[in-house]
Amino acid sequence: MRLEEDADGTVTAAPRGGGMCKKGWTSPELLDHPERITRPLLRGEPVSWETALDHVADRVRRVQAEHGEDAVGVFGGGGLTNEKVYQLGKWTRLALGTKHIDYNGRFCMSSASAALNRSFGIDRGLPFPAEDLKDAEVVVLVGANPAETMPPFMRFLTGAELVVVDPRRTATAETAQLHLQPVPGTDLALANGLLHIAIEQGYLDHDYIGAHTTGFDEVRQTAAGYWPAFVERITGVSVPDLYAAARLMAGKRTVLLTARGSEQHAKGVDTVTAWINLALALGLPGRPSSGYGCLTGQGNGQGGREHGQKADQLPGYRMITDPAAREHVAAVWGVDPGTLPGAGVSAVELLRKCGDEVKMLFVLGSNPVVSAPRAARVADRLKDLDSLVSFDFVMSETARLAEVVLPVTQWAEEDGTMTNLEGRVIRRRTLRPAPDGVRSDLWIMKELAARLDAPGTYSTDPEAIFAELGRASAGGKADYSGLSYARLEERSFQWPVPAADHEGTPRMFTDLTFPTPDGRARFIAVDHRHPAERRDSVYPLYLTTGRILTQYQSGAQTRRIGSLDGGQFLQIHPDTAVRHGIGDGDLVRVTSRRGSYTAPALLSADIRPDTVFSPFHFPGAENANAAVSDVLDPVSRMPEFKVCAVKIAPAPR
Repeated sequence: MRLEEDADGTVTAAPRGGGMCKKGWTSPELLDHPERITRPLLRGEPVSWETALDHVADRVRRVQAEHGEDAVGVFGGGGLTNEKVYQLGKWTRLALGTKHIDYNGRFCMSSASAALNRSFGIDRGLPFPAEDLKDAEVVVLVGANPAETMPPFMRFLTGAELVVVDPRRTATAETAQLHLQPVPGTDLALANGLLHIAIEQGYLDHDYIGAHTTGFDEVRQTAAGYWPAFVERITGVSVPDLYAAARLMAGKRTVLLTARGSEQHAKGVDTVTAWINLALALGLPGRPSSGYGCLTGQGNGQGGREHGQKADQLPGYRMITDPAAREHVAAVWGVDPGTLPGAGVSAVELLRKCGDEVKMLFVLGSNPVVSAPRAARVADRLKDLDSLVSFDFVMSETARLAEVVLPVTQWAEEDGTMTNLEGRVIRRRTLRPAPDGVRSDLWIMKELAARLDAPGTYSTDPEAIFAELGRASAGGKADYSGLSYARLEERSFQWPVPAADHEGTPRMFTDLTFPTPDGRARFIAVDHRHPAERRDSVYPLYLTTGRILTQYQSGAQTRRIGSLDGGQFLQIHPDTAVRHGIGDGDLVRVTSRRGSYTAPALLSADIRPDTVFSPFHFPGAENANAAVSDVLDPVSRMPEFKVCAVKIAPAPR
């Protein structure tokens, strides 16, 4: 099936093939948008490239001379090509010599990544092709709303019975056989409760558990405490619905898929782990059209976290603290391993350091003034910097705060590769020349490296960079060494691809062994913890956030397309609205312990009475991220975007 959208944005199914959502159809409008930047800006005034780059290089030298190399930081993005990601990590650690690099993917899939690595020994969003979902009998979507966030993906789900776990009755939940509507922040207890029922009802695959996993006994003991009535009290999901969900999955080709709704929590890693435990107990991973997977949230959400822009990572999904990894990558880069900096800090922690330990920040492919938690404080932190340098193509809210804005090429104007949620490496080709005055991120890195007399070599040729990426990733978990642009001209490949004659790895774990030291998947016992903030008499509601069909991420691009309608709103249950004296369409002030925003009320019985919802695409007074929590998961360092305590009131007129 192909999903199409009517003029009003309604998603419908069309026969066969692929498709794009409305955001994809309208993306070319940005290439010649009247607000596109085509000259470097220094303190808001157009200057030559030579003036801009000389100024930036001078700023780097002065800041580092006074405060040390780590006083400069880099904040990347999950939409950058693999070539940009790779060279950015190299450029940061060699040309700038700093440990401080992280990216907005920390807000996206980091909890699932950590859970995948500790349970399976490897992190690939889907360890099988998406096409395999067509043969699944049951698909469980936890905190995912692909009917709005990635409509073309829905074509893979037309043959399965759907179980949707979401505190809202979303467009995806409308298509489900069973919708479980838990209290925000209780998905872990729900997963443990389903495992309890699976044990009680004899749904487990004991042969699979015994032959291919470790750690089940401790998980069984933990699950024993999650009897259905107890789970109902925590989650609000009824006992009959708990049994119905477990019964649907039992003995069937079942796939469990998590997304941001289950991951953007201060216990996101443990929550994902609980769902992986359930998948393992049912004997799903490695079996045909079965298993566990994670849905990505950005254009290069998978590739963006594989090749070096994470604080603790080197190319090929190697860890920067591993001496062997440092030696391998340093040899490719032609430097002494001892000259490579150590691990930096996560995205939120990097932003917190701005103005203090970090005096200068480069931002590429990201708009943290809108997208980061406690957004108002982030803006204040960026204003405290000695220098902010933004690589962008429109004046995003972050670019507006920058001392220097460098205009960069866009998707249609550059070659490169992207890696999708299946680990599939895909060629992206130049369709048109860039506007006069615009340069590629790769060119800017090379020019700045030359001005800084940096070690290492830096190219502007994406094909040459991809070849170097292959050598640097060789032998790593995400091994691209067998790939080349020539091979990718013929078709895409799913990593690992360790040799030039290797056909890629569409399906992982098919022999029911896992890339762990003993070849077994790991059960890990996890317990429910309450959100960092619970409702109380002052803040009686939970706020949860997410995306809508017509907008994307911080909205810096999509808000500039007139045909992509849809503004900020507060979805609120009618009963809750009555209690607060709020009518449909009334302007509402939403306030947490950190900040507030305003939005018109959208009354709907599709949300729990104890919960309100807003999208996070909008800036300024409408920015929901001004209110959300920046408490971090202890493993992934993911902020708790998805649940915080708020109060609401009619906004002053």
